Amino acid sequence: MSEKTELLQRMSDDVFEMDDEDIIPACEEYINDGYEALDGIMEGLVDGMSRAGRLYEEEEYFVSDILLCADAMYAGLDLLKPHLEQKAELEVRTAVIGVIEGDTHDIGKNLVKTMMETGGYRVIDLGKDVPLQNFVDTVEKEHADVLCMSTLMTTTMEGMGTVIDMLKERGLRDNVKVMIGGAPITQVFADKIGADTFSPNAVDAVKQADRLLGIG
Repeated sequence: MSEKTELLQRMSDDVFEMDDEDIIPACEEYINDGYEALDGIMEGLVDGMSRAGRLYEEEEYFVSDILLCADAMYAGLDLLKPHLEQKAELEVRTAVIGVIEGDTHDIGKNLVKTMMETGGYRVIDLGKDVPLQNFVDTVEKEHADVLCMSTLMTTTMEGMGTVIDMLKERGLRDNVKVMIGGAPITQVFADKIGADTFSPNAVDAVKQADRLLGIG
């Protein structure tokens, strides 16, 4: 195992194990050894957070655990971000994210937000129980590249389709990629309402967004 691989594993473990003290020296050693910040973010910090996210989905980690993992991740992110190459900074895309009106479950949304931010996106977080019009207005105001909507409730799913229809009426649909997710959501439903894609988890969300925008 190379030194870089060992450091990436250490950073991933620090996030996964909620170690917000070792993450700083680990990231400092990684940067001082001349390794790329973007790799450290994606293969170290994001990897650790995605591992934590999987345990949360399996109900082995709780909300409090995820928040502590995020604290460690953000501590590392604060150190690595200034070292990102200028080119990467220039390619930042904007994502608008929120939980659809009628639903107040936002843990999954928060994980996606975290992953999108560490993946280089500027994320506008509308929160939970978001009025449908707010999604459309914010997409227009922020010139968003991606719109991410989530819900854990079957009763609010159709609101996603309504937002897409509203985007069409406003003449915005062709300018933004629409990604939806949440426990009851499937690719079949995404196709039905005219969304660009369905994402089953936070790690996949970044990959899907990058794919839709032709990044990478």
